[in-house]
Amino acid sequence: MRLLFVRGRRRRVERWGGALYEGGMAARRSSKNHATTREEVPVDRVVVPERVPDEDRYDRAFRPQSLDEYIGQSQHKENLRVFVEAAKRRGEPLDHVLLFGPPGLGKTTLAFILAREMGVQVHLTSGPALEHKGALAGLLTKLEQNDVLFIDEIHRLQPTVEETLYPAIEDFQIEIVTGEGMYASSIQIPLKPFTLIGATTRKARLTGPLQSRFGTILRLEYYSLEELSQIVMRSAGLLGVPIDEEGARAIAARSRGTPRIANRVLRRVRDFAEVKGQGKIDAAIATMTCEALRIDRFGLDDLDRQLLRTLIEVYDGGPTGVETLAATLSEPRDTLEDVVEPYLLQQGFLARTPRGRMATRRAYEHLGLRPPRAIPEVGEAPRLFEHEG
Repeated sequence: MRLLFVRGRRRRVERWGGALYEGGMAARRSSKNHATTREEVPVDRVVVPERVPDEDRYDRAFRPQSLDEYIGQSQHKENLRVFVEAAKRRGEPLDHVLLFGPPGLGKTTLAFILAREMGVQVHLTSGPALEHKGALAGLLTKLEQNDVLFIDEIHRLQPTVEETLYPAIEDFQIEIVTGEGMYASSIQIPLKPFTLIGATTRKARLTGPLQSRFGTILRLEYYSLEELSQIVMRSAGLLGVPIDEEGARAIAARSRGTPRIANRVLRRVRDFAEVKGQGKIDAAIATMTCEALRIDRFGLDDLDRQLLRTLIEVYDGGPTGVETLAATLSEPRDTLEDVVEPYLLQQGFLARTPRGRMATRRAYEHLGLRPPRAIPEVGEAPRLFEHEG
């Protein structure tokens, strides 16, 4: 049993470490309770923003190579152009950058672009992969002048590793303690100046001292319909699939403001176009594909609609606690909070109140149900008593 535990642990570390982390983590179901953990995602949803298995090769193929090719995040791009040019003129590394926002918006892509714009190498790792100070020290000592160290899910760093990182990003040196007890001694190892780029979907879980050490903090926003249409047109060109503007807009409208979802839906539409169409993607074939995948015109899938319908039909529209909803839907609470609810909240289908979740008027209308006479708008707390007439 001990040997099996060690092997399992090694496989888990290798999966998170280095470039293998790019493939994302697939959902693994426990044989006892079939619960999905916080960092895992259901792989059977097309509209889930996290990476799914076998998607890494497509991410690399679609990834833009420069800021000029990068679509969206216009204000951030213009600021980064200035920061990169200034750093290159001074011959210094780019200031440390923190990228945060929902998954699938291009944080990893932007890190690779910044390294390429600076003309340096990017070294990729993740918070869970750096389990101890030795792993971090080994990585830092390999960095060359002005290189980029990209740490994905940086909020998951171990406290001891994070504390070791502080002098590395401030003074470009790390401290190694050798020996024990009265024979212990501290050795200062100098590092070559480098740039740390951290990415996280949970900025609130970053400690204050770590956040304060980033010179540039950027929040990536959801993409507009026009921006996603441009991304779909570009990706279709890379795939060699003919597509018209209406087909691109039909895909973009169902992509939940997320490029990763747009590219994933595009690949599924390509399959339908080749098998049930003439090989060209238009609005009709895109709509047919999304209907087959049960993705509606707002990008909602079965799980999204099931949550809203349960909230309305079983709990009279709420307010209802998330634990109650999770038990009713047989889904883990973390899946609802991290995967399902963010988009429903952003689109105004769901409201969070002090007493629990509530379906909004827009949710009733989208499901074709008649809303009650008194229902709070988005952001409005429900009243304790409602009077008829």
